[in-house]
Amino acid sequence: MIRSTGVLLGLAALTVLLFVLAVASGTVAIAPGETVRALLGTGAGPLDALIRTIRVPRAITALLVGAALAAAGLLMQTLFRNPLADPYVLGVSAGASLGVALYIVASSSAMVGAAGLAAGFGAGLVGIGRLGSVVAAGLGAGGVLALVLLLSRWVRSSVTLLVMGVMLGSATTAVVSLIVVWNDPRTAQQFLIWGLGSVDGVAWPDLTIFAPITGCALLATLLLVKPLDALLLGDDYARSMGAHVRRIRGTVMGVAAVLAGVVTAFCGPVGFLGIAVPHLARVLIGSSSHRLLVPTTLLSGAVAGLGCAIAGHPPGLGTVIPLNVVTSLIGAPVVIAVLLRSRRLAAGAGL
Repeated sequence: MIRSTGVLLGLAALTVLLFVLAVASGTVAIAPGETVRALLGTGAGPLDALIRTIRVPRAITALLVGAALAAAGLLMQTLFRNPLADPYVLGVSAGASLGVALYIVASSSAMVGAAGLAAGFGAGLVGIGRLGSVVAAGLGAGGVLALVLLLSRWVRSSVTLLVMGVMLGSATTAVVSLIVVWNDPRTAQQFLIWGLGSVDGVAWPDLTIFAPITGCALLATLLLVKPLDALLLGDDYARSMGAHVRRIRGTVMGVAAVLAGVVTAFCGPVGFLGIAVPHLARVLIGSSSHRLLVPTTLLSGAVAGLGCAIAGHPPGLGTVIPLNVVTSLIGAPVVIAVLLRSRRLAAGAGL
C-alpha cells in the first residue's frame, strides 16, 4: 500500500511538473517562473497570450491523449489477455483514417473545381475544414466500431474477436491505401501529414468537445475495475462468478474505441503509447490488480503524453517534430530497457 501510494503521488507530481514544462517549451522558450504566473493568472507579460491561447491547449491535449491511449491499451490487453494488444486492434484507427482519406479527397476535388489546390490541406484544418476532418474521422471510427460490436454478438471467444478486428482493420487500411494511391500526389501528402500525429492543432473550441468525451470515457474506465479483474482470470471464471461476459466485453470495447477514436479524430493516429504505457505502469506498481493499475496507467499515460509534447518542441530549432516520430524514436528504447529489467514482464507474466 505504501508503494502504490508513493507511486501515484510521484506520478501526480511529475504530471504537474511536465505540464508546466510543456507550456514553457516551444519555438519561443518561456521561463518556468513566467509560465507558472501565467497559469495562475497573475502574469502580465507579452507572452501571456501565447501561453493561454496556444501552449495551454497543447499541453492539455497532450495530457489527455497520453491518458486516453494508455487507458485504451490497458482495456484491450486485459480483454484479449494479450500483451501486444493496443487501442487500435479493433480497427478504429483504420476506420478514422478511411473517413479522413475520403474527406481529403472530397475537399481536394471541391477546391480544384473552385479555386485550385494551392491552399493545401493546412488551410483545410482551419475552421470548417478542421471540423470536417474531425467529423469524418469520428464517423469512420464509429462505423468500424459498430461493425465490430455487431459481429461480437455472434462470437463467444475473445481470441476470435481479436482476429476479426485485426482482419477488419487490415481490410480498411487496404481501402485507404487504394484511395490515396489513386488520387493526386498532393492529396496523399496531406493524408501522410495527418497520419504523423500532432497535438498542436487542438484549440480551445476543440477542447470543449475533446475534453468532455475523453473525461467521461476515462471515468468509465475507472468504473470498470472489478469487471476487468474478472476478465483477467478468463471468461469461464468470470461467468462462474456471475458476470455477464458478453455485456462486459461490449462495454470494454466501446470505452476503448471511444478513447482511441476521439484521439485519432483530433490528433491523428498516435502510436506506441497505448501498447507500451500499460506495461510501464505494471512495472511501477508491481501489481496486476486494476484497482491500482488503472489509476497508475492513467497518470503514466499523462506523463508520457506530456513528455512527448516537450520532446516534439525542442528549443532553438524553430520546427516541430511529428508526434509519432517522438514516440517511436525516444519512447521505444526506454520501454524496452524498462521491460528487460522487469523479470516478471520479460517472462511473459505481465498479464
